[in-house]
Amino acid sequence: MDGWIDAASAAERLGVKPATLYAYVSRGVLRRRHAPDGRRSLFDAAQVEELARRGRPRRPPGPGELAIESRITALGADRPYYRGRDALDLAGSMTFEQVAAWLWTGEEPSEPSEPGGEDGEGWRADEEGVAAAVAAQSGLPAGMLPLDRLQLIAAALAATDPLRHRLDPDSVTTTARTLAAGLVEALPLAAPEPPGTEGPIAARLWARLCPEPPDPALLRVFEAAMILLADHELAASTVAARVAASVRADPYAVVVAGLGVASGPLHGGASYGAERLLAEVADAASASRAVGERLRAGERVPGLGHTVYASGDGRCAFLLDLVRDAAPGHERLAAAEAVLAAARRRRLPPPNVDFALAVLGAVAGLAPGSGEAIFAVARTAGWLAHALEEYEGSSPLRPRAVYTGTPVRAAEGRGYAR
Repeated sequence: MDGWIDAASAAERLGVKPATLYAYVSRGVLRRRHAPDGRRSLFDAAQVEELARRGRPRRPPGPGELAIESRITALGADRPYYRGRDALDLAGSMTFEQVAAWLWTGEEPSEPSEPGGEDGEGWRADEEGVAAAVAAQSGLPAGMLPLDRLQLIAAALAATDPLRHRLDPDSVTTTARTLAAGLVEALPLAAPEPPGTEGPIAARLWARLCPEPPDPALLRVFEAAMILLADHELAASTVAARVAASVRADPYAVVVAGLGVASGPLHGGASYGAERLLAEVADAASASRAVGERLRAGERVPGLGHTVYASGDGRCAFLLDLVRDAAPGHERLAAAEAVLAAARRRRLPPPNVDFALAVLGAVAGLAPGSGEAIFAVARTAGWLAHALEEYEGSSPLRPRAVYTGTPVRAAEGRGYAR
């Protein structure tokens, strides 16, 4: 029976309920056989593993869903796969720039470079665009969160790029690098000494979110977070970005569309709620109180649960392990562990990547709202990868509504043709 596993093991690997396994069998997705005792079902371990890596078979679109074919990202049981490659593996071995290029072109990433290498070379912001974006922020109130600034910055960058309407693949990827660099470099500096304009994007963004120089280990966690957030199939902001691209909106407009949707507290803004939760926690007692108060108020606990990864978000586990290795014994890490312990006692859902972003921000001393900024800059890579697919097509994305309003009355006596 080597190579065959029981239902509990198969369900755990796939992150589904046992009943779902038998639905897969009935649809021909999985093979099953009976154990010699005749009391148990066994499943082909290799087939289960392949299904876990490829992602769950998609059901037909349900109400409120739009099915779009894409070659970019598949969602597995607990993690995304970028063009067939495990995002966690990429986060452990590649730079953000390399992963962005992989999403855009599908060309094999070059060999990993040394941490701190010049992977940001070629990712240069347009000086005129940055100057315009900085000027556009001059009237903003103090304390505005980075994500709110990024929406204004993207629009200002667009206004100074006369070539933004060129939509061939080479032009779009060139614009993508310039745009991402501009988003970062137009943010106000938090660090007294900027890292320059040709270093890795992660280091440049760190300098806008943290007043202290980056610890190399924590900077690596920071960059890994950017890689894991670079795309997530058809998340809400990506649908908005694809719709914009399908009507031939330029790459800046695509990013503006994505940023607008990402600002919602149920999407890219979710990490801000987790940041505020952790800020309330000083010890185990306050962790229990902070979680309990939200439950009593009927609120969801930020940073817990995921609509796709019901059994746990592998991106969160990966990042939390990196933070533990980078800052063992840190008091803010202890506070996060207390929140997780309180959640487990109440049998709440496992943490998601937004919780990991909040933990990283607390341990590294990042400014409030930094998780949102990391998400937004990172997801720019995914939005533009999806835009490149839409630019290949010829038809706008046009969902149809199911009208449920007042019955329509036919026009009478107005000369309309019958």
